[in-house]
Amino acid sequence: AERLFWEIDFLLSPTAPRSYLIAELLEDPVQLNSNMGFYTNYMNLLDLCGLAIPAGFMSNGIPFGVTLVAPRFKEANLLSQALGWERKQQLPMGASSETYSNKNDFAAVSNREDIAVAVCGAHLEGMPLNWQLSERGAKLISATSTSENYRFYALPGGPVKRPGLIRDEQHGCSIHVEVWSLPAKEFGSFVAAIPFPLGIGKLELEDGSWVSGFVCEGMAIEGAEDISALGSWRKYIDELQSRI
Repeated sequence: AERLFWEIDFLLSPTAPRSYLIAELLEDPVQLNSNMGFYTNYMNLLDLCGLAIPAGFMSNGIPFGVTLVAPRFKEANLLSQALGWERKQQLPMGASSETYSNKNDFAAVSNREDIAVAVCGAHLEGMPLNWQLSERGAKLISATSTSENYRFYALPGGPVKRPGLIRDEQHGCSIHVEVWSLPAKEFGSFVAAIPFPLGIGKLELEDGSWVSGFVCEGMAIEGAEDISALGSWRKYIDELQSRI
């Protein structure tokens, strides 16, 4: 369950079961305060991160909020998702009639001197080559997917197995990726270490945005195993284990 949790963007829950009137709190402050944490008290115990955001108003005019929950160290991803939520909801700021406008994407919560890089295989968190990102100070921004315009292949060779991601607008599908924030000063050395037939190009994510990410020379897929239907390198690795 924990491994699966690292592959999702976030869990969404109410921030509190209900909002209490001041008079109600004065009558039973301890119990009602405990009730308020019904959906969130577990987070510290399980080493999770959470972000509470406004979600609108109920029919009685009382505000309602939701909380985004993710594994530890994924605060940047939650902030990114919250920015997208705010753009779509267009809720008023407090008691005013003004709405908050922010046209930035997840790059808004990244260091401006960093470069967003999408990875899909051996550089994923917990995979054999992830150290090439972590030793350069890269931070995980989000776990997401490409647009439905890609094919995914398990390339021959090794010893570290690698996938090849090819754009195919006719017969493509969506592939799981992680977006990492890599310090710009480390980008050159990271790219220089990538062996043929892989390289860094532009990838289209499921939300229509484009980031730098791993791509593969088209000629390299000859004889490679098409694993597009699995949609994830982790699922392919799990399947390999089951074949043993």
